[in-house]
Amino acid sequence: MIKTAILGLGNVGKGVASVLTGNRAEIARKVPGGLELGYILDIRDFPDSPFADKVTHDYEEILNDPEVKVICETMGGKEPAFTFSRRALEKGISVCTSNKELVEARGRELLEIAREHNCSYLFEASVGGGIPLIAPLLNCLEQERISSIFGILNGTTNYILTKMDRFGAGYEEVLKEAQELGYAERNPEADVEGYDTGRKIAILSSLVSGKTVRFEDTYTEGITKICPADFVYAEEHHYCIKLLGISSRMEDESFNVLTAPYLVPQGHPLYAVSDVFNGIFIHGNMVDDLMFYGRGAGTLPTGSAVVADMIQAALSIGKTIPIRWDKERVDLKPHSELVSTFFVRTDLSEQEAVRKAFDGKIADDWSLPAFPDEYAFLTGPMSEAEFAALAEKLKFKTRIRVLC
Repeated sequence: MIKTAILGLGNVGKGVASVLTGNRAEIARKVPGGLELGYILDIRDFPDSPFADKVTHDYEEILNDPEVKVICETMGGKEPAFTFSRRALEKGISVCTSNKELVEARGRELLEIAREHNCSYLFEASVGGGIPLIAPLLNCLEQERISSIFGILNGTTNYILTKMDRFGAGYEEVLKEAQELGYAERNPEADVEGYDTGRKIAILSSLVSGKTVRFEDTYTEGITKICPADFVYAEEHHYCIKLLGISSRMEDESFNVLTAPYLVPQGHPLYAVSDVFNGIFIHGNMVDDLMFYGRGAGTLPTGSAVVADMIQAALSIGKTIPIRWDKERVDLKPHSELVSTFFVRTDLSEQEAVRKAFDGKIADDWSLPAFPDEYAFLTGPMSEAEFAALAEKLKFKTRIRVLC
């Protein structure tokens, strides 16, 4: 039996504890003797929890127990999660985590420490929640030249956009509902401003390239400016609106990486990915398109993904499960060079000026009788820099990219 510990009994930590106990027999079939939950580190007490007797407030108690071989870190944030993870790895204790903020910022460093001390740092649950994504990417697709990864990587924003689409509700109204249901945090900034998706697509880009893509170097745009009228135009023209993380490898091995709302056409599989579900596409040069779909968040799905890593770590005690992530930074193409198609809404009074500015670059008139005071259109493909230059001179209500 392998003794384990959980750092942080929040939603994901509770999920890990539930999976370890509820699926004890299934785990024992994989790990001889199974995984024993020895400790739960938290600053709080949980007298009504079935795991109350496992709670400790002293991290040293965990580190000094020679039987503890695998730790799962579900604290969130960079500190003290980084320090606790580093100290465990330095003692040869493997660490498994769902903490995408820490993985994106310091995952490479923790992987190096794990290698130096013959243990593992694993983070399947940091992207895609319960969806097996990172392990297939690293193991089943290691022979492929991955040219792109893109998709819906945040369940909170997908839930908000789905509700706005179905019921014509405003952003603030749906956000409040999402918070009441526990889908959105009290401070939802990381989700709705695109930071969560941005960190996840940065992690995937680093794993695909084997180098480092930093979230702060990528273009990130959230959903706070999307309004009910945008969904009316989208539905009329057979599109829906989704927040996408996109990573594309160029022929010269540079990458385009961004997070932004997109109009997704009705025929695309991502069109049907609704509510808190995630959908991610990976394109390999030989295997072509693969789609991964499932619950991208949630106590039990995410907890299940963490325990999957804990099983692998338990089966590899004394050695490192290799993950290539070098210190060298990936060459990121300037966002200004990215070519996109745009859906644009503006006041009807701006129509003449817009037509003149976009002469030869308007692909379709999207104006609707429901909005007689507006002029709406679809551009042809154009660079972000070209559009930005035009946007400085004109007044737009909405600008949303289109997935082509």
